[in-house]
Amino acid sequence: MKQQASFQNENQKGILYLVPTPIGNLEDMTFRAIRILKTADLIAAEDTRNSRKLCNYFEIHTPIVSHHEHNKESSARELIQKLKAGEKIALISDAGMPCISDPGHELVLKAIDEDIAVVPLPGANAALTALIASGITPQPFYFYGFLPRGKKEKKEELEKLHKLTSTFILYEAPHRLKETLKAMADVLGERNIVISRELTKKFEEFIRGTISEVINWCESSEIRGEFCLIVQGNDDGDNQYDEEVWWSSLSVVNHVNAYMEKEGISSKEAIKQVAKDRNLPKRDIYSEYHDL
Repeated sequence: MKQQASFQNENQKGILYLVPTPIGNLEDMTFRAIRILKTADLIAAEDTRNSRKLCNYFEIHTPIVSHHEHNKESSARELIQKLKAGEKIALISDAGMPCISDPGHELVLKAIDEDIAVVPLPGANAALTALIASGITPQPFYFYGFLPRGKKEKKEELEKLHKLTSTFILYEAPHRLKETLKAMADVLGERNIVISRELTKKFEEFIRGTISEVINWCESSEIRGEFCLIVQGNDDGDNQYDEEVWWSSLSVVNHVNAYMEKEGISSKEAIKQVAKDRNLPKRDIYSEYHDL
């Protein structure tokens, strides 16, 4: 067990701040977020070019380094050393919340492991912004993010989501929107959906209708901007995410062993399945299972 007192001895210890940035309209930047970015020793950003534009707008002169999907391991090691030396570091993504379909989760885990305070700031988030204006039941909801790109993997994930009775939320890129909607029609059938784009910007738009109606809209419209999809739950489904799952009381080790015994698979395959069940990196499950 670890207990964090976020601001105890903050003048002597490093702090990792998770700072949301606007998803479109720069007026959504909070006073506190601007203050933290100005007073931090360093800003770790997903894309330094985009972040410099934001910093220039608010006259923030703090040094910026990159922390993105392709350098997150080496970057995290360097950032942790700076945090251990007492520096205050603000982590930001291109838009919205760090760690939500954006880099940051691994850095947070490493900071927690080193007993470094991780301090989140509230702020802009595309999923919740779209959800509350969708007109679809806002709670309970399940946030998924981006579906896999492969057709087979995408279908497998949609088959799981098909069972949800709660509203669920997806993100999708414009060049994959049509394909994803058609896959949803095949797996989910006809149900209500709301897609939004350009949230908080001048050309913000919501398209509300059934999946087939939204597919028809795609065929006759120019598809631009990042999309957030709010999907009605299955009234006849089994809400597997709300019910207690069979492995919830098991340790990681016992969870892996259970798969090996029940399905007669190797530890490698069992670890892969456990990682999928728990939505954790395989290396974390592998490390915990073999660190006996």
